[in-house]
Amino acid sequence: MTVKLTLPAQSEMLSKDFIYGVATASFQIEGGANNRLPCIWDTFCDTPGKVVDGSNGDIACDHYNLWQQDVELIASLGVDAYRLSISWPRVINESGELNPAGVDYYLNILDSLKSKNIKAFVTLYHWDLPQYLEDEGGWLNRATAYKFRDYADKISLAFGDRVYSYATLNEPFCSAFLGYEAGVHAPGIVGKEFGKKAAHHLLLAHGLAMQVLVKNSPNSQNGIVLNFTPGYPESTSLADVKATAFADDYFNQWYIKPIFDGEYPEIMAQLPTAHQPEIHEGDMAIIAHPTDFLGVNFYTRAIYRADADEHFLQIDPPEPHTDIGWEIYPQAFTELLVSLNDKYSLPPIYITENGAAMADRLVDGVVNDIDRIDYYQSHLNAVHDAIEQGVQVSGYFAWSLMDNFEWAEGYLKRFGIVYVDYDTQVRTIKASGLAYKALISNR
Repeated sequence: MTVKLTLPAQSEMLSKDFIYGVATASFQIEGGANNRLPCIWDTFCDTPGKVVDGSNGDIACDHYNLWQQDVELIASLGVDAYRLSISWPRVINESGELNPAGVDYYLNILDSLKSKNIKAFVTLYHWDLPQYLEDEGGWLNRATAYKFRDYADKISLAFGDRVYSYATLNEPFCSAFLGYEAGVHAPGIVGKEFGKKAAHHLLLAHGLAMQVLVKNSPNSQNGIVLNFTPGYPESTSLADVKATAFADDYFNQWYIKPIFDGEYPEIMAQLPTAHQPEIHEGDMAIIAHPTDFLGVNFYTRAIYRADADEHFLQIDPPEPHTDIGWEIYPQAFTELLVSLNDKYSLPPIYITENGAAMADRLVDGVVNDIDRIDYYQSHLNAVHDAIEQGVQVSGYFAWSLMDNFEWAEGYLKRFGIVYVDYDTQVRTIKASGLAYKALISNR
């Protein structure tokens, strides 16, 4: 039984230069809904049957009001960095101008982090699109990419030199596929004809934002955060192997290849014309703007088999599972990082999210989440193994700082290394949080 987190004695991850952090997202923790414009997740939460427990993000962890104590909490964990996202509808009015109150809210947080020598990793888009933009088509509307550029322009100027790193987008796969194709995330649109169109506009938004970030914030590390769920064939049959390769291109390579190779995977030619994105001249060059880093989010793998009707079929994962039903398979983390490093000419990588939902229980003021410590132990060492194989990884962020609104799962799943009692808003550092602090502090 692991009660502490350990890495090999000579690991580069034990260097003081390796950045350890914790991560959150605005809609998941802030609340303060009355102090911003509505976003697509407000609308989604208000639609019956969309969120498992019928909850919403109106209050969440009340970070909007409790941010000062939360910054103290972050500092108490001994981390080098904090990854937070900006609520677009909190900082931009419908006119496109900055909302001074919303900007000040984040300036206070950024200044507080700076005073504690904690590096601010700012994500500009973590899924909370202003509802008024969705009403005009959202990410299916090419104009939204330019609205995002304008937002990135204004907010990066307002933040000045307070930000160590900007990520344009968090997980465009989730925004595009889950939001506009599978429909299980906001805005809940369903149809294969929509997913890749939304994806293209998201990637265009990334490239356009990179142009202004390089101009406005040349000293920050500017890039994007992509999530990867590496695919494995159910058998060694050629059919299963081909199905898995197609799924990998569809879900994973679709988002990274345009950024580093300036083109979409070849499977695009196999998609019906109606499912293909509308690409304008010059788009791919904009999307392929050089980045200072790549953020990689990893949680689990997927297993595929060939299917007569579809290009692939994902099968139910074997044990062991996390509380959200995802297989625990750390070997895939190493293999993913090595494969990306082999396939692309990459800038330095940050592991911007990694973690597990577990069925935590607060007993006598303690959360003894040994299962989560085991998850972190195996996955931190999986990153170490990738570094040993030549992958340049510069930092690691635990997902998440604290339990929060877990999107379509509501408040039923807990990913935090800090426990949140949603009735009292009391935070309790879990055993995993203490183990993480000990690892970071003993470098």
